[in-house]
Amino acid sequence: MKKLIQHTRAKNQYLFSVVSVGLVSTLFLFTRNYLDYTIIGYLLLVLVSLLAIFLDIYPVLLAAILSALAMDFLFIKPYYTLHIESAKDGFLLLLFFIIALINAVLTFKIRKANQLAHAKEAKLQTMKLYNTLLDSLSHELRTPISTIMGAVGTLQVRPKISEENSTKLLSEMEKASLRLNHQVENLLNMSRLESGYIQPKMDWCDLKELVYNVLDHLKEELTNHRIKVKTPDYLPLFKLDYGLTEQIIYNLVFNASQYTPQGALIEIGVEYKPDVNYDGDEDKVMTCIITIADDGDGFPDDEIEKVFDKFYRLKDSKTGGTGLGLSIVKGFVEAQKGEIYVSNKEEESGAVFTISFPALVMQTNSISHE
Repeated sequence: MKKLIQHTRAKNQYLFSVVSVGLVSTLFLFTRNYLDYTIIGYLLLVLVSLLAIFLDIYPVLLAAILSALAMDFLFIKPYYTLHIESAKDGFLLLLFFIIALINAVLTFKIRKANQLAHAKEAKLQTMKLYNTLLDSLSHELRTPISTIMGAVGTLQVRPKISEENSTKLLSEMEKASLRLNHQVENLLNMSRLESGYIQPKMDWCDLKELVYNVLDHLKEELTNHRIKVKTPDYLPLFKLDYGLTEQIIYNLVFNASQYTPQGALIEIGVEYKPDVNYDGDEDKVMTCIITIADDGDGFPDDEIEKVFDKFYRLKDSKTGGTGLGLSIVKGFVEAQKGEIYVSNKEEESGAVFTISFPALVMQTNSISHE
């Protein structure tokens, strides 16, 4: 099948080469009484150069040969014959043919060299990302695995351990398991994003409940942080993918807990406003806005545009982390037709992530009054 496609593509290139030279020659045929044939020759050379940018070498060589024949047959007197009366015209035609062939070959080689350079650069970038991922995983996965193995070993060697120590070991194993699960989930989610596998399953979501569920899952990580949740007194249900939205908030809050000092404030806000681009009548669309802010150090101005890049980690960030969390957040937001922005606070230190989703809403207060 692959050979058939390549064969068809090659035939199409030859056909395109012939048609291009034929059309251009026919167009210039109407101007040969007004333009010197050397000018037409230059223009045909331009055509060969353009074809060399896009086609393989043999269709381009065919175009060069056809251009030379068209020059002789249509534009050098006597017309409609391959006979050349003047030695000067014969020499010019020979030069045209040689230059067309050289131009075609050189342009094609330059294109191939550029393609090889881009392929080499892409390979180097892939290797760099691969090494970054391995370095990150060697720390992020080894640490929780070592913790679990150490705790299991202690329990096996000392079966009559005190209840207090046993509870402590089990707690450490649970934390390590959750950390390990978080890293594996990030890798799986990135794989799903890159394969295009993710298809949002929209359903009615109570975002206030969702936020508190995330905070409950992260209670260990947030022990030394101050948490503030800001929502209006009444918040309708939004039609979003619950799992993706939960993972978005989870990753952002987890990231804030890891990269802000102890005692820092993490503020989560949810609000909504009418979507000005929607003019329907039956179901009302609102713009759901979620903000995750902190009063940490914020992002360096020269790196803030890179925070959503895959595997990117800030230069001065602490060791650990795979650099996947924020890129996954962006992918999950865009999968739901949303947008995400990050900025530093203007009047004080800290960073603000702002997410907006166009979403259908269900007014639950009207339901409760019926």
